[in-house]
Amino acid sequence: MAEEGNKSSMKGRSKGHQKLWQRKQPRRELVDLGTLLVQCAQAVAEHDHLEASELLKKIRQHSSADGDCTQRLAFYLADGLEARLAGIGSQVYRNLMERRTSTTDWLDACSHFHSSCPFDRTAHYFASQAILGVSQGQPRVHIVDFGIGFGLQWPLMIQRFSQQEEGAPKLRITGIDVPQPGFHPCEMIEETGKRLADYANMFKVPFQYQGIAASRWDTIKIEDLNIDEDEVLIINCMFRMKNLGHETEAVNSRDRVLKTMRRMNPKILILGIVSGLSCSPFFIQRFKEVMFHYSSMFDMLDANFPPPDNKARKMIEKILFGQDALNIIACEGAERTERPESYRQWQARCLKAAFQPLLVDPATLKNIVQMKNKLSHEEFFVVEDRGWLLQGWKGRVLYAISKWEPNETHDDK
Repeated sequence: MAEEGNKSSMKGRSKGHQKLWQRKQPRRELVDLGTLLVQCAQAVAEHDHLEASELLKKIRQHSSADGDCTQRLAFYLADGLEARLAGIGSQVYRNLMERRTSTTDWLDACSHFHSSCPFDRTAHYFASQAILGVSQGQPRVHIVDFGIGFGLQWPLMIQRFSQQEEGAPKLRITGIDVPQPGFHPCEMIEETGKRLADYANMFKVPFQYQGIAASRWDTIKIEDLNIDEDEVLIINCMFRMKNLGHETEAVNSRDRVLKTMRRMNPKILILGIVSGLSCSPFFIQRFKEVMFHYSSMFDMLDANFPPPDNKARKMIEKILFGQDALNIIACEGAERTERPESYRQWQARCLKAAFQPLLVDPATLKNIVQMKNKLSHEEFFVVEDRGWLLQGWKGRVLYAISKWEPNETHDDK
């Protein structure tokens, strides 16, 4: 039934995207920005500078960072095409990444995003239910978070631990993330630890934090994580596996990270992924996937961010969406750090690494659906498919989350 529900929700995908890209633009020449963008991408792929430049000029005339969702997306995709055409994609991307954004402003923008769109809220609830399920009654819990970022997932979890009848366990979080550019590469990881420690202290939850900066997660050594057999070990990785780098036939960093996670022998692995096909080595196929993925994201923001929140919306679109899209479009090799795969591809990877899937708890699914119906726009959907909780907008799957346990019959330590 889940499969049928998923297929049903996906039916209108192509028509929905076609309508999205062919919206009439008042007081301007009627153009199909989607077609122009694909034509431009083809010219860029063929190194036809004259044709690509003419198409870019036309796209610029009909796009704007302040227009409707189609015009805004075209504005950012054009940045990626322009950088690729000039052969400076990696340089442009590095410059964007090195620009400092106020932590307060960024957290405020993220708060607006999370309250308007249910993806993170749902994923965090799913994860907290899974963690509570395996740690009930246990005195010590150790969460290793690959890609902790600002740690926005953990205040709710700390609060839930504090409400347990038997009292809160001793909580240890190991936060892993890539070092930031600049003079203080570990600043974000350390600041996250301080904020979480303050939060745990507020709710009287015994707390310990260890931050690890690692550019390549496949080089992390298990002994550096200080795992204690007396602790319930939980591995969490929320929407960051897409950043695991350059894939080659000889070294597959994603499989290596999953094998490291398996050797850690956790009680549970919670894996959230951005579901997409932007890993393709073929540029045109990759560009079309980016265009359709982000057309859904920009359309979703249009429907869920009221006008007073334009500043927050613009920050999300520029930093979260625009930079990622530029990286996929304009960068190659090791410089391309955005490589989303579909949840079915991750299913195969996890099975290969000797994990076995755990089914979505029916009560958790019911609560998530009820929350979605009560708090979110009707075009958001959430369905279950073979142990994956799928979330999306207007029929397109955008995010997926699942939970896994070590497969003891296929012990590949």
